Amino acid sequence: MTVIAETYDLKGLNCPLPVLRARKRLAGMATGEHLWLETTDPLAVIDIPAFCNESGHLLVESEATPDGHRFLVERG
Repeated sequence: MTVIAETYDLKGLNCPLPVLRARKRLAGMATGEHLWLETTDPLAVIDIPAFCNESGHLLVESEATPDGHRFLVERG
């Protein structure tokens, strides 16, 4: 199954900005929509999954990239 999702570039931002901006962007989306979050903040591997868990979003996929990480989040 291929998921079509926009990419939200959060590279260059440090904690807590990636989570704060992701929260705002996801708030404007419909339940079930997907969004890729691309980050360079090393703490994002802890912060993004915790944010999803606390906010009722589903972390569908997480992967390392050459300059950071990317996360596929389903809006809860």
